[in-house]
Parts: sequence; structure tokens; C-alpha cells
Amino acid sequence: MENQNLQKTLYMKTDLNLLLECLKYQMDCPLSQKEALITIYSICQQNSEASEYFREIGGLRFINDLAKSSVHCIVKEAALFTLGIIIESNVYCQQSLCTSALFEDLILFLINKDSGVNLKRMSVYVILVLVSNNKYGQTYVRETGCIGLLLQLFRTTLSASEMNLSDENTYQCYQLWSSVCSTLCACVNNPQNDNQSICCAVFPYAKEWLESCTEPEIVRPICSFVGLTVANNSTVQKYFVSVGGLDTLAQVLIKLMHDSCMSHSSTKLAVVVTKTLDACIANDSAMGGALAKYHTVSELLNLLSNDTLDTGEKISIILTIGHCTEVCEENQYELLKNNGLPLMIQVLTESQDEELNKAATFVLQNCKQMTEQLSLKINESSLNEKNADELEADMQIRERSLQDYWKKAKEILHRIKLIEKEHDEVGMFTKVGKTFSKMLRSCPYLCYHHKVILEAEERYKKELKKLPVSNNSILLTPIRKNKSDTSHRDEHDKNTQLPEEYNLLPTYEKCEGSLDINMRTLNKKRRIRKDFTDEEISYLLTGVKEMGHHWNLILWSYPFQKGRTNVDLSSKYYKLQVQVTKV
Repeated sequence: MENQNLQKTLYMKTDLNLLLECLKYQMDCPLSQKEALITIYSICQQNSEASEYFREIGGLRFINDLAKSSVHCIVKEAALFTLGIIIESNVYCQQSLCTSALFEDLILFLINKDSGVNLKRMSVYVILVLVSNNKYGQTYVRETGCIGLLLQLFRTTLSASEMNLSDENTYQCYQLWSSVCSTLCACVNNPQNDNQSICCAVFPYAKEWLESCTEPEIVRPICSFVGLTVANNSTVQKYFVSVGGLDTLAQVLIKLMHDSCMSHSSTKLAVVVTKTLDACIANDSAMGGALAKYHTVSELLNLLSNDTLDTGEKISIILTIGHCTEVCEENQYELLKNNGLPLMIQVLTESQDEELNKAATFVLQNCKQMTEQLSLKINESSLNEKNADELEADMQIRERSLQDYWKKAKEILHRIKLIEKEHDEVGMFTKVGKTFSKMLRSCPYLCYHHKVILEAEERYKKELKKLPVSNNSILLTPIRKNKSDTSHRDEHDKNTQLPEEYNLLPTYEKCEGSLDINMRTLNKKRRIRKDFTDEEISYLLTGVKEMGHHWNLILWSYPFQKGRTNVDLSSKYYKLQVQVTKV
């Protein structure tokens, strides 16, 4: 196998050397050069080692020069596309080509009147791979003014009044516009940077697009661009709200929900809009109050009830509901009267997904606060406008309409507290024996096999209490016994035919350490330790600044790594504080 791999590597290197020579000696034959470039990117596309070798032999530099010097448009396009493929497949190639000079060359391609739409697309593609997950590329795209040119293309490439994708010319313009949207997304994301503030200049145009068109081909790119531009940036979020962007998104959601009963694509697109809504209010839940007049919470609950949603989509919807109801009483009331609380309880009790449970718990905590603190309020303006009799009648009507909801809410609050109490129990048997034995005990109809399981558990507990604590390890894994050593059981056990080769009593093994419970039968794995990234530390510090030491709330509000817990956040924060104190 090793010899085969070595032979393949040698063939690959030989092919790339020959193809590079072909490019150099076929300068007067553009078709041959194009074919050679196609073969090169087909080799490098799925092979990072090939891309790195091609860079080492000077291939990247030559193709870069070829793109600038060739007079043939088909060669320029093929050269740029090949550069993009190689940069995308190998991070070292990305770093070596990520220079201000290359960005300036790409700007010339974009502003040249003789450049066709396809050549501009290839130029935008190279910019995309240069800035993707690369803070240096994101800096160069800003410093060279390239991002300003991309924003101009976003505004002018496509016209809402001429949206006919069946037309070939319009479709090519749409492809360029879509590539520009993707590139702008990469410019502001991972890491998030100052480009967010620059890109918000086109929010009014994005708003106009959403108002005039609800086609997926338009809504998806714009929502991705808006969502990433406003993410974790309260200043940009407020600007988007100020230009009416949040209102427009809410109206688009209403339209899509109206169409969702007849169109599956409308349902999926409604989820995309929901994620964008959440990105706009996540850092300041007070802005979610602007959505109350559109009954957004009601629309989200209807969307959540759709059977075609996957777990990730449900998480996005529930988090949006959580941010809408965190501080806004109107949205809280909307959640309550639309049966949102039982729905959250159902999600929490039925789902096995950790992230989905976190999202549902976030909403339930809002509901808990609401049922404990929310009171009826009457605006001062209504006091001036209504006489005493009308005011009293209005209050009685509102109280009667709310009493039923408050009664249900208190019952659910009681259930929340019971769930919290169960989660806080630490005993070994309440943790492990993960729920199944409780279910058996609550079942009125048990077969003989399940009855024996319960009886065996009781005998095990009694025997365990009799054992002295020592420096021996208790093995909970059943130990196979010789059939000759089978102990006598009572007549009931014989009738149930419980296998005799397993011993349900604990056994001891000598060890030098302290008491060590073997949990192999529980099939539980230790959590893999994950270091905090710079982004997570930023989320943590921002969260503490805005929310205090509410670790669960911080955990739900930011995209921490999967598996993070509130305890992890608390421990990391205090470690950071200790480090600051030492400094």
C-alpha cells in the first residue's frame, strides 16, 4: 500500500510538471492553455498535497502572471478559476497569494469595461477564497478598497424590476450578484471585524430587495449577508432596525408563513428569515419588542409545529422565541395565549438533543420569570382617555381573559420546578437507574421479566447497604459465574427463568486507589476537554458585561462549542479574573 501511494505521488508530481511546461510553451494557443489549466485544477481540487507541490515549483506564480498578461479572455477566466481552486484547497497557498497586490489586480478586472460577466465572477471567486476564514485577507479587502467595489456590485448588478432568471443574460448577472453576496458574507465573518460597519451601508438596498421579492434565490443570499453582518454587533443591529430592516423581515416571515401550507420551500425559507431575525435581536432583546405588532411569536410557534423541521431548524426557532420573550411583556403574553408553554415543556421532555433542550430551557426560564413577576399594567394615556366606568369594565375583561392563562402558567411553572429538582439530584441510582426503573414502577402492567428486574434491583440495593466501605472497587458489571456455583433462588425466580450465569450482587477487586466505581455498564463516556477559543472568551466577557453572572443565559445567547456547560463558563471566567489580578 505504501509503495502504491508513493507511486501515485510520483505520477502526480510528474503530471503537474508537464502541465506547467505545457502552459509556458503554448502561449499562442489559448485553447491548449485552457485545457491544461482545467487539468491542473482537477488534480489539485481534492488534493492539498498536489496544490502545495504546484506552489513549490512556481506554478501559482506563473498562473497569477498568466491571468494578468494573457490577451485571451478564456485563458484569464480559466487562470483565475484555477487560482481559486488551489487557494481553497490549501491554506499555505492562500497565505502565499494573500497580498495587497493581488487584490489590486482583481479590482482592475472588476472595473475594466472590457471584462465580461464571467471574468468578473471568476475575480469575485478569487476574492472569496482569499478572505474566507482569513483575517489578513479581510484586512486587505478593506484597505485596498476592494470591499467598496463589492458593495457597488451588490447595488447595481441586478435589478429587482428585471428579475427573470429564465433569461440567459439576467441569469448570468444573478450568478455574479449571488457570488458578490457570498463574498461579502466571508468578508465580515470568522473572525468578525470592522468590515461589518462598512457593509451596513447597503442595508437600505437589502431592505428594498426583501420588500419587492420573496423568491428563495434572492431572500437566501440577502438573509445570509444581513445575518452575518449584524452578528454580535449591537451598533450594526441598531442601524438595521433604524432603516426598517427588522420590520421588513417580520413582514416577509408573515408572507412566507401564509404560503407555507402550500409550499414546502416557503417553510424552509421562513426558517432562514427566522435565523436572521434572531441575529438582529440577540445582543439586545429589547429590540424584539418591535416585533410584537406583527405577532411574530405566534408565527414562530406555528412554524415550530411543522413536522418537516429538523433539529437544527427547531433550535433556531426556539432561540428566536427566547430572545423575543426575554424582556418584552407583549411577546410573553403572545407566547402564553398561543399555548407556547406546553409546547416548550413537550420539547424539553421528549427531545434527546442537548442543544435543543438548552434552547427550550431558555424559553422556559423566561416563562418562569413571567409567571412570577408579570402584572397587569395600564398606560397613563388610557387613564386620560377613558372614564372610570369604562376603565373598570376594561380591567375586568382583561383580568377574566388572563386568569385562565395564569392558571395554566402556574401549573407549568410547578412542573418546571419539579424538573429542576430532578436534575439537581446527585445520587447514583437517581442518575443512572437514567429513569428506566421509575418508568417500570409507574407502569401498571409488567411482564415477569420486568418484575424480576425490579426485584433484583431492590435486592442489590439492600446488599450494597450492608457492604463496608474499603479501598476496593465495586464492579457494577455483571460477573459470569460457573453454572455449578449457581445459587438457589426462590420459586418465583425459577418460574421466570432468569439466566443463572449472571451475578447481580456487587463483587470486589483489589486496587491501591480509593473507591472507584466501574461504570462500564452505563456506557458513559468522559467529556472530551475543549480549550476555549478566542471567540468563546470574547462571548464570555461580553456576556458577563451585559448579563452579569447568569451563566445559563450567556450559554444560550452565544454560539459556544457543542458540549459547553454553565459550569465551564463560570470556571473559565474566574480563571480569567485570577490571571488579570496577577498581572
